[in-house]
Amino acid sequence: MHRIYFDNAATTSLAPEVLEAMMPYLTEKFGNPSSIYSYGREARMGIENARKSVAKILHAHPSEIFFTSGGTESSNTAITASVRDLGCRHIITSPIEHHATLHTVQHLYKESKVKLSYVKLLSNGHIDLADLENLLATATQKTLVTLMHANNEIGNLLDIKKVGELCKQYNAIFHSDTVQTVGHLPFDLENTHVHFITGSAHKFHGPKGIGLFYINRDVSIQPHIHGGAQERNMRAGTENLYGIVGFAKALEISTENYEADSAYILSLKQYMQQELIKHIPAVTFNGDVNGKSLYTVLSANFPQTEKSEMLLYNFDINHICVSGGSACSSGASQGSHVLQAIYDNPDFVTVRFSFCKHNTKEEVDEVITMLKTLL
Repeated sequence: MHRIYFDNAATTSLAPEVLEAMMPYLTEKFGNPSSIYSYGREARMGIENARKSVAKILHAHPSEIFFTSGGTESSNTAITASVRDLGCRHIITSPIEHHATLHTVQHLYKESKVKLSYVKLLSNGHIDLADLENLLATATQKTLVTLMHANNEIGNLLDIKKVGELCKQYNAIFHSDTVQTVGHLPFDLENTHVHFITGSAHKFHGPKGIGLFYINRDVSIQPHIHGGAQERNMRAGTENLYGIVGFAKALEISTENYEADSAYILSLKQYMQQELIKHIPAVTFNGDVNGKSLYTVLSANFPQTEKSEMLLYNFDINHICVSGGSACSSGASQGSHVLQAIYDNPDFVTVRFSFCKHNTKEEVDEVITMLKTLL
């Protein structure tokens, strides 16, 4: 049975070339990067070459690139360090951030370490930049702004350059959760005013459990994990050697093929949107779907009926992998905090389709056929 995988924003398949680059480090090149003999030096070189490659692609300096266990650890470290080491006493965020950000700022707020403000959202799910500027202008304490580059549920893109300029103007620290965009969009960190960004290899055909943490060299923070001098004293613990090599290789491949892949994936997203409109007239979409939006994500709403209640279950038994998320908290599913923030009264079932270069129009057609018979 052919499986249709339309949940690439959750995770992606490991590219064969990435596995190939990792294999030597899983087998004969097993030295500890901290050891001084040749086995160790070989491993160390694998890490440092990966760091240089990632830095070059992101237009950063190798000294600003650190490897972590993933986007969650990177965001936690950035936010915690901003308060602990950089003197931020006020955090501005949005209600539709990833939980790695929201739960961290809420934890700091509960511990009475910070004042917490949520920026208003426009009706299409974008950040209200006028409200952000107002919050920055009226802030009386050093402020951390933490806003995601692309929303993982609805795909909306933040104008990261503009937000960076606002943060610069008001002397705020800026952290952006870029997990959905590193490996999907080009970055020019030299010309973007941002202090911290994050990345996760498994979102762009790399391995799981390996993340990126960019720390702008203008800021100095203390490590989150203690007990060793790894990652230039920033993150103790033996490095995830093959993960780091895999991260760099996956980023290289996605960068080389960016033009062709992004155009192709966008065409799939647009095709699916058109087909849904054509065959399921009551369908609506979340976010700024045809505007500032990530080309990989399409979030669709289907009217709530007895048939659509079982939609996700039916996708699953038909071997179609998608992700759900409605604003209501029905049964086991907690509902989506993102959709709750945008809509007050959700009478629909939301499905997120997220695409990669391996998906095809034929797969879209199969999904549409299934929806037609079902709805």
